[in-house]
Amino acid sequence: MKSIKATIPKSLPHGARLETCDNSGAKELKVISVKGHKTLKGRMISARVGDLIQASVTKGKPDVRKTVVWAVVVRQKKEYTRLDGTRIKFESNAAVVLKDDKGNPKGTIFKGPIAKEACERWPGIAKLASTIV
Repeated sequence: MKSIKATIPKSLPHGARLETCDNSGAKELKVISVKGHKTLKGRMISARVGDLIQASVTKGKPDVRKTVVWAVVVRQKKEYTRLDGTRIKFESNAAVVLKDDKGNPKGTIFKGPIAKEACERWPGIAKLASTIV
């Protein structure tokens, strides 16, 4: 897993709801935890673009609902700045559901654009992405 080459604020706290942008069967996710992030005592963990999160499926197909899955955040509404000075902002918060924590996506088709930072960090997602912003 590579480092992120942008100044991205952590804008998705514990309990945030995300939509999925793949055809894995899940429609909405709720953030449970963020892998690899440590905080001070009493401070809630938060996720950003490119982070590996553990999420609970709240809406979707009946066989997928109420399960805990690994996912990668690929879009966030909060604006962030890249090193070349461009500012990036998406219309919605979205994530991609993974088969395992290695980075292999469960779905085969991604709807909407995917952030370049997430594609650089997760090559399995970059292979299936149709639009990279």
